[in-house]
Amino acid sequence: MTDPAARRVLESPELRDLIRRRWTVSLVLTGCLFVLYYGFILLVGLHQTLLATRIGAATTLGIPLGMGVIVGAWLLTAAYVLWANRRYDADARALRARLER
Repeated sequence: MTDPAARRVLESPELRDLIRRRWTVSLVLTGCLFVLYYGFILLVGLHQTLLATRIGAATTLGIPLGMGVIVGAWLLTAAYVLWANRRYDADARALRARLER
C-alpha cells in the first residue's frame, strides 16, 4: 500500500472503533441466536413432556415455541439490518470519504 491517505485511514482509531463495534454487535446477536436455537433444542431433548403439553385441541406448546424461535431469528436479523443501515453504513461512508480526499 503506497497511498498515504489510505494508510492513514487503515491505521486510524476511527476504523478500529468501527471494526470493534461491528464485531461487538455481531457477537452479541450471534450469542442471542445461539441461546434461542440451542435453548429450544435443549427443551426438545430434555423436557419433551413440557413441549407436549396441550394448549389447544390439536396444538402443543412446542409448536408456538418453535415458531417463536423462527420469529426471534427474524427479529435478530432485523435488529442487525437496522443497526447496519443507520449506524455502520454511515460511519463506513464517512471513512470512505476521508479515503477519497
